[in-house]
Amino acid sequence: MATEPTSIENYLIDMDGVLMHESQPVPGAAAFLQAVTDAGLGYLVLTNNSIFTARDLGVRLRDAGLAIPSERIWTSALATAQFLHSQRPGGTAHAVGEAGLTTALHDIGYVLTDRSPEYVVLGETRTYSFEAITRAIRLVRDGARFIATNPDPTGPSTEGLLPATGAVAALITKATGVVPYFVGKPNPLMMRSALNTLQAHSETTVMIGDRMDTDVISGLEAGMETVLVLSGITSAADIDRFPYRPTLVLESIARLPVGVRPGQVTIPAQPRAGVTE
Repeated sequence: MATEPTSIENYLIDMDGVLMHESQPVPGAAAFLQAVTDAGLGYLVLTNNSIFTARDLGVRLRDAGLAIPSERIWTSALATAQFLHSQRPGGTAHAVGEAGLTTALHDIGYVLTDRSPEYVVLGETRTYSFEAITRAIRLVRDGARFIATNPDPTGPSTEGLLPATGAVAALITKATGVVPYFVGKPNPLMMRSALNTLQAHSETTVMIGDRMDTDVISGLEAGMETVLVLSGITSAADIDRFPYRPTLVLESIARLPVGVRPGQVTIPAQPRAGVTE
């Protein structure tokens, strides 16, 4: 006899484009998070942004109207630090990035140095300098292993797109011939590290994102059902360009019923937040 589908117990939720859009909360995002909490379910908010610590992001989100504890935030910097700790505990690294990255590395016991480091770790920053990039190139050419927090080529700002980690990594690769190992999305390693942090199983966890090329594919490859929301980067017209599909497509996170498997969702006629109106 067929068994009933296992219910959903946890959510991995991309931040930009799902909960936030151009520094403003997506309508209904706060209500969805509250419904998850009220139902006793778990969640982590994911971001490839490695500039800020989880605590910094928590404050920024709170100021925008989203009360998300820092322990519910998982950044590519945290995932990168966890990966390095699993590979070479107590190692040395030269970091190109902001406090989100350097704090994560310090917290796992890494020593930051520019004297023969075991790793060059590239993260996101708004102040890339020619001197810093040159130093990273020389260290990689001298034998340091090359790690990058994420492959995003650009990032958003109020003035428009900015070059991000992936673009600077390409510059260093061009100069050294060394391709970095990217830890953040779409590497399913970031999904697995988030699942481990939640002590969750992929079978009972849903990935919610706004990008087919990062959120959906990484969730799919980590064994999760996926929800694509159209409040961010990917439009409905873009979906068929990809050789894979999300489990469910919705206009925004406000229309996702809490605790229901995406494949079992009946889309309501009008937008709503949380489980019931």
